[in-house]
Amino acid sequence: MDSFGSSRVLMTTDGEVRIRSLQAVEGASTLPFAHKVLLENLLRHEDGDVVTADDIAALVSGDPRPHDVAFHPSRVFLHDTNGVPVLTDLAAMRDAVAEAGADPALLDTVVPAELTVDHSVVTDFSGRRDAPQRNVEREYERNAERYRFLKWGQQAFAGLQVVPPGAGIMHQINVEHLAQVVTRRDGEAYPDTVAGTDSHTTMVNGLSVLAWGVGGIEAEAAMLGQPIAMLIPPVVGVELVGRLRPGVTATDLVLTLTERLRAVGVVGAFVEFFGPGVADVSVATRCTIANMSPEFGSTAAMFPIDAATCEFLRLTGRSSGHVDLVEAYARHQGLWHDPTAVPRFGSTLTVDLAQITPSLAGPRRPQDRVELADAPRAVAAAVTELRAERPAPATVGPTDGPTDGPTDGPTDGPTDGATDGAVAIASITSCTNTSNPAVMIAAGLLARRAVERGLRSKPWVKTSLAPGSRVVTDYLERAGLSPALEELGFHLVGYGCMTCIGNSGALLPDMAGEVANGTLVASVLSGNRNFDGRINNDVAMNFLASPPLVVAYAIAGSMHVDLTRDPLGHDPEGTPVHLRDIWPTEAEIEAVAASSIEPGTYDEVYATIFDGDENWRALDAPRGPRFDWDPASTYLQRPPFLDAAAAAHRAGRTEPPLLADVAGARVLQYVGDSVTTDHICPAGRVPPASPAGRYLRSQGVTTSELNSYASRRGNWQVMRRGGFTNPRLHNRLADGGPGGLTADLTAPHPYPVDEVDTVADRYAAAGVPLVVLGGREYGTGSSRDWAAKVTALLGVRVVIAESYERIHRSNLVGMGVLPLQFADGDSAASLGLDGSEVLAVEGLAGRASAPPTLTVTATHPVGGAVTTFTVTTRLDTPREQLYHRYGGVLPYVLRSTLERLVAPAREA
Repeated sequence: MDSFGSSRVLMTTDGEVRIRSLQAVEGASTLPFAHKVLLENLLRHEDGDVVTADDIAALVSGDPRPHDVAFHPSRVFLHDTNGVPVLTDLAAMRDAVAEAGADPALLDTVVPAELTVDHSVVTDFSGRRDAPQRNVEREYERNAERYRFLKWGQQAFAGLQVVPPGAGIMHQINVEHLAQVVTRRDGEAYPDTVAGTDSHTTMVNGLSVLAWGVGGIEAEAAMLGQPIAMLIPPVVGVELVGRLRPGVTATDLVLTLTERLRAVGVVGAFVEFFGPGVADVSVATRCTIANMSPEFGSTAAMFPIDAATCEFLRLTGRSSGHVDLVEAYARHQGLWHDPTAVPRFGSTLTVDLAQITPSLAGPRRPQDRVELADAPRAVAAAVTELRAERPAPATVGPTDGPTDGPTDGPTDGPTDGATDGAVAIASITSCTNTSNPAVMIAAGLLARRAVERGLRSKPWVKTSLAPGSRVVTDYLERAGLSPALEELGFHLVGYGCMTCIGNSGALLPDMAGEVANGTLVASVLSGNRNFDGRINNDVAMNFLASPPLVVAYAIAGSMHVDLTRDPLGHDPEGTPVHLRDIWPTEAEIEAVAASSIEPGTYDEVYATIFDGDENWRALDAPRGPRFDWDPASTYLQRPPFLDAAAAAHRAGRTEPPLLADVAGARVLQYVGDSVTTDHICPAGRVPPASPAGRYLRSQGVTTSELNSYASRRGNWQVMRRGGFTNPRLHNRLADGGPGGLTADLTAPHPYPVDEVDTVADRYAAAGVPLVVLGGREYGTGSSRDWAAKVTALLGVRVVIAESYERIHRSNLVGMGVLPLQFADGDSAASLGLDGSEVLAVEGLAGRASAPPTLTVTATHPVGGAVTTFTVTTRLDTPREQLYHRYGGVLPYVLRSTLERLVAPAREA
């Protein structure tokens, strides 16, 4: 349909293309950039049903009342650890289609999808020239079965392309090669829009592509043609003025924006940058900022199209015809940046770039920014807090007692001075900063000057370099900076999300011994996430910093060193060397970038992006429309999420039953604020003594081959046992215990404490539904659909929290778990709940959709005291209501697909 008469033809240097012109819609010219892209999407998909003229009018009117719309991304973007479970679900769906009597190949992707294998390589080897080769060998030893499965998926589903291991990190590859800004397909031109299974999909917002992270559940539905249901998001405008001062990096800017925007509160909103300062921010820095959108809490963090966008597209090898299309389309649609314009934002915030100062963030949240000079105080406070939770160490290392920092002179042992606050890991890693040549070159120049002054990294620090693409090592080598980085231990370890997602490998042996003695150590990384237990299970504090600061802390060896005043070390003559003595100037960085980065670099790196190395090419993958499951596999097991829907179809029940109240429920987890998806579904290696580790060992897996939780996401048996087992998750039902424990409320009081999956099994056997009680920002962090999947697998029917992070709330709905929100001012604690109550959720019975509010009754088992309170139903759109009634996205899609495919087959 075309209710607004928006169909037009645009002439380009490569011929004419059809477009939906925003000029046809009155009021569109004053919309923010992000809303203009959303408007075009609605115009192009208007059908009078899923997208209506009223939806379009609601977007343009700016009416603040909630209005849901259906967004259709032009492509879906996956990585391997979320992509594998997406493929297992799709493979199971094909099984269900075949078992229902239809051709399984008829269930295929509708929207193109790209999958980058970047989350499985581990920093097993570091600080040596052969580290990349050794790590790749271990990667294929651990993951060959999963990789064969991905190769099967590539041939089984028409719209899926796989970028093999070793190419880089998905978001940097997206920015440097895959993103089109404007898509030209089947004679039409329209904005490139992406739904990605990683929260940092937003990185491409810096290249003016509207994209955000979704769970794997939403992603596979989108691949099958289902729209993403969303409320029209408000847009917060961030005006950039001024310029960064010398010595201040893009990372410093990002951490400041994260702090300020998290404080303002932008959850559920688009953030959009405007104003005269935009032109002074490079595309690489824009992408660094946009990458951190989930750390702000925003859905997206958009930059408009301008000359810098087009220049970046040329630099990275896009054709001149395509760049001309981008500019012509942007100018026609009003998507070209006007530095004097102020679009119709919901609210605005001004950031003066000249006021940004050197910073880092930690020890456990990206928004906890710390001025560089205040780092020692922040570490001391963190150690005091942690010491209150843990007993003092039996020893403090080989020194006579605690010190304020490492010694500057010769040391007697590899960990001399490694007390609380010692740096155990220093890693230049993740797409956030390695995509930015300015900070990478700064790290290389600082390393070269440090080496020239005789400085070296402390021997207890595990150092590593894991860039987001091969382009990075190419320009570092051209500039002659690689040798100095290697001299400090920053050898290349691989191209992928390594330390930042928990694939940091084991600590160096001497440092591991210190940790075993109780020493509280730290990591410093150039990544985007530093949540508890994420980087390494043995590391108590984690700090985000720019690449040059990562190098500096590796030399200092301790977070107690004040880099603004204390020397990093001493040269051979005994002269102190300070950070300011070796910090490169902006002119030096620009000169190196100009001489070492050129368009041919990107052309060469990406010419064979889909080919893979000899390891990938040698993998013998299965073929055919259906996957042949191996019951003995410890990596891939057919998931159970579709079993009930398939059974209902076989029984002839085409409509789901009406909703029912939840009665007799008990609390499985009672947690506080800022519980992350890392807490709910931990990252990092599988500990041998954990429920998941014991299960794998019972299946014949050796301790050395347990691998990581991320690599095991294709096996629901492993993942269920990993639910809520992060050692730093505090469950108030198991006070004083580490994560992974909960009270068994089916037993007599005093309630015994046992492992979460064991207690959940007892509840399941007794037919008891479960509830999670949470605080503010429940489910913050990565867009990890398995955090919702393990919640559902453990038998949780309802989560009640004070507020939710957007993606996790959506994932809960996608898995059939009902998210409820306490009324403003209420919390579990303020209502006097201790978690032992018997809960009932009332107001659902006999309905096809849940009402806006529900009543919860909590009856205390001792004494029978009753607390009744009202909660808000967080099913935010009619489509979410539909998914909830069907038991989740996958059951809905399967039953809809079976009706579409099987009914015609029966008639034929």
